[in-house]
Amino acid sequence: MKSVRKVRCLKGELRVPSDKSISHRAVILPALAEGESYVQEWLLSKDTLATLNIIRALGVKVRHKNGTLRIKGSNFELLEPQRVLDAKNSGTTARLMLGVLATQRFFAVLTGDQSLRRRPMLRVVEPLRRMGAHLDGREGGDKLPIAIRGGALKGTSLFNRKASAQVKSCVLLAGLRAEGITEVYEPYLSRDHTERLLSAMGVKLISYDGKFGRVVKLEGGQTLKATEILCPADPSSAAFFTAGAVLLEGSEVLLKDVLVNPTRDGFFRKLREMGAHVQYENLREISGEPVADVYVKYSGGLKAVDVHPEEVPSLIDEIPILAIVMAHAQGISTVRGAGELRVKESDRIKAIVENLRRMGAKVEEYEDGFSIEGGTPLRGALIKTYGDHRIAMSFTIAGLTAEGETQIDNPECVAVSYPNFFQDLERLTC
Repeated sequence: MKSVRKVRCLKGELRVPSDKSISHRAVILPALAEGESYVQEWLLSKDTLATLNIIRALGVKVRHKNGTLRIKGSNFELLEPQRVLDAKNSGTTARLMLGVLATQRFFAVLTGDQSLRRRPMLRVVEPLRRMGAHLDGREGGDKLPIAIRGGALKGTSLFNRKASAQVKSCVLLAGLRAEGITEVYEPYLSRDHTERLLSAMGVKLISYDGKFGRVVKLEGGQTLKATEILCPADPSSAAFFTAGAVLLEGSEVLLKDVLVNPTRDGFFRKLREMGAHVQYENLREISGEPVADVYVKYSGGLKAVDVHPEEVPSLIDEIPILAIVMAHAQGISTVRGAGELRVKESDRIKAIVENLRRMGAKVEEYEDGFSIEGGTPLRGALIKTYGDHRIAMSFTIAGLTAEGETQIDNPECVAVSYPNFFQDLERLTC
């Protein structure tokens, strides 16, 4: 349990931890490459360690020192694991590693913690089966643990209906060792870190807007070349301090080296739409990704905003903290087309609605989102995190703006993505 009380403002400069999505891929892709890759500013968290430990269990040599990884690539020649592989709480680890394991002729079993074992896996299991891999698990392969024996794969064509970057990445990774062309169609572009890193490592792929949405294609049999990767700061982690600075009068914060990939910066764009002062400085490219320093200051008079289904992929992880900002804006804000939040580390729609109501906000719940009538001052309450790091951090920021005391029931869960969140927040508090 952690107690949070209202503060005056947030001030200062901070580099939040490196991006979790990129840090996962910065281990997985170099492990499959030819030669030795170097990864700097790698995020050390429970989720990324799950990926690193699985890669090591598959025989890949990795040296980790002072935030830098040296990864000796296997050129897809992994070793059969001697134990069950554990993705812990990480859906990215589970789904991307199933794509990798599908390329291998050996037998492996992948599991996760209690939360991850409830999350749906057929979205990757079914296309991998069509490609020729053998997978089985609970509920017909929809739930971990999943047993897999890969091997001779054939390219496939997949319509990625939910525009899931994890599904797309899983299928593309399997497609690297499949015969023929593998192509993924999605209604709108999901986060594209896998495509960017594949290109940086010498893989030829094409991506374009087609009749049915965005298309990504690659031909199997290509070799990944070792590279150097610098992981930028995570926009999802930066979002919490951005929201705090926007909401607390007198605040002024500079967040350094933040990833501003257009598939990931929807939160910052949505805040600007609400009237917030959020600007990019020193915009540049690092390891194939756009990066900037994000300058934020207090922004009074925020107005309500709507999040439409096609906008959800670019801010899916930030919807909990965006809901906190919406609760302070004048008018009725809505989020629709975000049903995927029901199957994250928690049912995030339920967690957002329940906890905001406890704090006195006027909220209506939908199957695929919610609406919030902003402007009612929040009051301190007991927050149920459901073991979800993003719920814990979002409602910590809410507690900084609320009257009275807010209690976070499981603050330790922030270690999944941001182990030092509370220490960094204290550094910025005035």
